[in-house]
Amino acid sequence: MASNPHLVVVTGFGPYRNYLVNSSWEAVKELANLGLGDDVHLEILELPVKYTEVEKRIRKIWAELQPKLSVHIGMMASSKAIVLEQCARNKGYVDRDLGGAHPQDGCCLLEGPERIESSINMKSVCKNISWPGIDVIYSRDAGRYLCEYAYYISLYYGSGRAVFIHVPQLSKTFTTEKLGQALQKIIQMALRQRGIHQIFHRH
Repeated sequence: MASNPHLVVVTGFGPYRNYLVNSSWEAVKELANLGLGDDVHLEILELPVKYTEVEKRIRKIWAELQPKLSVHIGMMASSKAIVLEQCARNKGYVDRDLGGAHPQDGCCLLEGPERIESSINMKSVCKNISWPGIDVIYSRDAGRYLCEYAYYISLYYGSGRAVFIHVPQLSKTFTTEKLGQALQKIIQMALRQRGIHQIFHRH
């Protein structure tokens, strides 16, 4: 099945341990209000903090929806910046999820490659993003937990057509509105790299 050139799927994570409000999902909902442009169909999906459910839902995104790009948002509670992740690794997933489980042998996919890179040059996106009062930084280490696991699974099934963005906790600096606006700008820039030029109307 060919990719849907007008569809972008964006996911965020649900409640996690002491964080009953996950900033990633709040930011995704705000992004849905803003949209990505008149010619882009945006679908959003909340992911539970459980490996098996994440794998099942992301595999379904690629099997059934075949988006132009899948964007996954996660919360990095300790961060004071928005972090653009370039790649995901297959091994080392030993921290347990909310159900007390982790992947077999600590691997995303037993026969998968050691590391998968996004087809989007996130360093280029980072260099070209300027957001007053908010730092945006580049990373090649997404943390080997549910966030990096989701990224790896999506990169694998989406043949590299995936992006992962870490956002901080909600605060006076990082409000839902500011995070949503920043995500809109970052994703639109990523879409430019995918060859969509006509969709960047401001809302």
